[in-house]
Amino acid sequence: MSPLITPAELAGLTGVSVLDVRWKLAVLPTGPAGIDSYREGHIPGAVFCDLETDLAAHPGQGGEGGRHPLPSAGAFQEAMRRLGVSGSRTVVVYDGADSTAAAARAWWLLRYFGHPDVRVLDGGLRAWVSEGLPVSAEEGRPEPGDFEARPGGMPVLDAARAGGLASDGVLLDARAAERYRGEVEPIDPVAGHIPGAVSAPTGENVDPSGRFHLPDFLRERFNTLGVVPGVEVGAYCGSGVTAAHEVLALEVAGIPAALYVGSWSDWVTDPSRPVATG
Repeated sequence: MSPLITPAELAGLTGVSVLDVRWKLAVLPTGPAGIDSYREGHIPGAVFCDLETDLAAHPGQGGEGGRHPLPSAGAFQEAMRRLGVSGSRTVVVYDGADSTAAAARAWWLLRYFGHPDVRVLDGGLRAWVSEGLPVSAEEGRPEPGDFEARPGGMPVLDAARAGGLASDGVLLDARAAERYRGEVEPIDPVAGHIPGAVSAPTGENVDPSGRFHLPDFLRERFNTLGVVPGVEVGAYCGSGVTAAHEVLALEVAGIPAALYVGSWSDWVTDPSRPVATG
């Protein structure tokens, strides 16, 4: 089953949990916060899910674990139950446009913690609205869910394995190419990339409308980056959010991949770890 769902498919479903995961990126300081966008209008029945508090733990001392560390099973379970998520009910997640970051992070975490049926709205709210489907300003108030968080449903990388995978497998860097090259770094204290990693910006996973490219297109794209049968694949970004989109795109293409949750913001906390530029 595809991890994606179309607006028409979602409109025809009943008894599903819908999470609005819109998020104001740190590199885009202008524009409304996610909760403000939600209050202006959202898919009817959707509940707002806050990436910073529901989909990440607080950063550790010295930045260990990165800017968006993996939440504990207990904390994630509590958050999802508060949002009405149950293990027996389909969950659909969406963000503003193209599922680039926050929605994919929610999809990945729910899968990692064992939810069997999570879908991402292809094209996000923009696609929903473009098809003439309704929006609502009424805040969702779901009944508490019964989701049980059991970690281990998706593969993860730590710093050591990420560095090794860049040599003996394929480690995809999901950030913009200029950040990979070390020409700019708007957030983290060190610019560059993990040596051996391959630049694979997530923007190239979607078409101009913000919808994911077809599976064959994505398979060909990743094949040109060295992702071939029998090769272990992983992805990282700045803090493990955008890289979830890369893992999602790989999933659409039928390719399993691991996520380095701490990503670059964790990698650079240890000055002994090498950094490449160019």
